[in-house]
Amino acid sequence: MSVLRLSGISKRFGSLVANDAISLELAGGEVLALLGENGAGKSTLVSILFGHYTADEGSIEVFGQPLAPGNPRAALAAGIGMVHQHFTLADNLSVLDNIVLGTEPLWQPFMRRDAARDKLMAVSKRFGLAVDPAARVGALSVGERQRVEILKALYRGARILILDEPTAVLTPQESEALFATLGQMVAQGLSIIFISHKLAEVLRVAHRVAVLRGGKLVAQAPAAVTSQAQLAQWMVGHAVAATERRPSTSVGEAVCVLNEVSTVAAGRDKLEKVSLELNAGEIVAIAGVSGNGQVALADLLCGVRRATGGSVRFLDQPMAATPAVLVRQGVARIPEDRHAVGVVGDLPVWENAVSERLRSRDFSRALWVKRKAARAHAQRVLQAFDVRGGGPASPARALSGGNMQKLILGRALMAPDGTPPKLIVAHQPTWGLDIGAVTYVQQQLIAARDAGAAVLLISDDLDEVMAMGDRIAVVHEGQLTRALPAGEWTRESIGLAMAGVTA
Repeated sequence: MSVLRLSGISKRFGSLVANDAISLELAGGEVLALLGENGAGKSTLVSILFGHYTADEGSIEVFGQPLAPGNPRAALAAGIGMVHQHFTLADNLSVLDNIVLGTEPLWQPFMRRDAARDKLMAVSKRFGLAVDPAARVGALSVGERQRVEILKALYRGARILILDEPTAVLTPQESEALFATLGQMVAQGLSIIFISHKLAEVLRVAHRVAVLRGGKLVAQAPAAVTSQAQLAQWMVGHAVAATERRPSTSVGEAVCVLNEVSTVAAGRDKLEKVSLELNAGEIVAIAGVSGNGQVALADLLCGVRRATGGSVRFLDQPMAATPAVLVRQGVARIPEDRHAVGVVGDLPVWENAVSERLRSRDFSRALWVKRKAARAHAQRVLQAFDVRGGGPASPARALSGGNMQKLILGRALMAPDGTPPKLIVAHQPTWGLDIGAVTYVQQQLIAARDAGAAVLLISDDLDEVMAMGDRIAVVHEGQLTRALPAGEWTRESIGLAMAGVTA
């Protein structure tokens, strides 16, 4: 029986058609995977379903009743719950307070804690989601926080649950626990819309898949009769060859060496006596749950953060703690947040393409910018890295996520004089990209390694870590394991190390 029916949903933003007459159904006790590239229309469709947007055309029925458009309260009342990729929890409050927050009338003089706790424990027991109602959320692991987010939706009576990239920040063991929970929820009649870029997980969890491309629904199929290759082809419109493991054949001398390095803590993000060697012609991949020291490591090697203990040597000299100097010396930076740090959205593409070298002799003289030279270099970057969506004069914010990342790659890897980088610090280089853009970025990093660069790859995606890394290390609470050859790791051993369990 259908519990959710979307009929002819269309949504436009000016001339952009984000959703084009999409019709979908969700059955009771079914997991429907919703797939598509960035910009395919998934977020818009889900936002319409949850009441954040109002459709220009079409209608939605939930359990046979029409759903009032543009009203999140109506969606919640109809039994629709959503767990966002980025959790919306208050770290300083208890689990119980987070779950109850917003469910009781403002005029009620006090919280009915006993009744709320009893209800929470009943929901927890029913779905096998064990929690301590009195625990402070800030002290919980990432997997436990996600459990709280799911309970928050179930506490409000959700019978249809939307999960947006639910395993993006989980260890393999936490992902396994989540899959077991989803199986239990479905067995009790709940229906789930599962949004993920991880196609192997989709095929494991989903009963059925629906694929969006360019705002249109282009394919629906039972998960049991499709494959990762078929899903990828539906998503991008052509066959996509996934990056295959190709070990380095020529590892050179050490380019950068960290010895017992510590940094000042910024929340949980810090390094504690970390040692690591990065060699020419090699990719060292760092795995770990986000927030365990990855930002500190990337900032340190890009000159943004200083070490408080230990030493960092680059090309056998003490490493400069100045970004501009490091760029001149051959350090290429691919930052974690392409929007906030990677580009200045309101500046044109050509200025972003030369921004890290703007004060060099190639692009400036005294206080004057050599605009002709800068624009010519930007055009070479656009052509070499296939950056589409606007010319050198277009604002960078107009680029899609994939093309913005290509621009950042080109800026990092293409020096004006053609000198290849000696060290590449790639922090989450494929985060949030569709499968086509992911493959392109990974291929560029492998090509740079083969040309002799030392590559530090920091990624939350365990598949990417295992496919790309010649050596792999795991970071947990600021401490780093030894970087071992990739063949000496398994998914299970990496997952345990990510959780702080070492042999």
